[in-house]
Amino acid sequence: MLADIMSFSTAEDLSTLSDAEVLARSRKKPEFFAILVRRYEAALLRRARRILFSPEDAEEAVQDAFTKMYLYADKYQEQAGASFSSWAYTILNRVAYTKYVVLRKEGGQRAELEPEHYESLPDVRAEFLEDLSIRNEVLAALAKLPETAAKILQLQFIEGKTQEEIAEAENLSVPAVKTRVHRAKKLFKQAYDEQHYD
Repeated sequence: MLADIMSFSTAEDLSTLSDAEVLARSRKKPEFFAILVRRYEAALLRRARRILFSPEDAEEAVQDAFTKMYLYADKYQEQAGASFSSWAYTILNRVAYTKYVVLRKEGGQRAELEPEHYESLPDVRAEFLEDLSIRNEVLAALAKLPETAAKILQLQFIEGKTQEEIAEAENLSVPAVKTRVHRAKKLFKQAYDEQHYD
């Protein structure tokens, strides 16, 4: 595990710091990044295993995702309605799905992508979400949406939940979730275009 490899020594109690504060400090003191690894490694591994099936591939994807988080730490900014964990899951999803596609092309023996995973992949109409998901413009656009629209997009595209999981958590039917996601994507596109092209 990454958290076992990374270590640091300090008299300061870092457990009270927010994820954003820890990430900011890690830019000057890389050893602080181990705190974020400890906080999120287990959850990110669970998510990666659901996509890649292989524990070894999942661990490699999580390591790659943490590397990207560290390298792009200066790009992260706290936004209303978007947490560090959302950013972390977005990066992991991109890394894991990219790895999945590569493994399939290499002809490795992999099970077909499950429908629930396919549902969490952005479709052609939502390609802008895939391309821009870790950019601050996306988080800013989400913050401008009505709360229900922002929440449904965060749940599916940022936290990587399936539409079935969202339906259960929000006490909705799956068709209702699909409808809300479709409407929310349109609102997002409009909000993004307005802030980006005005």
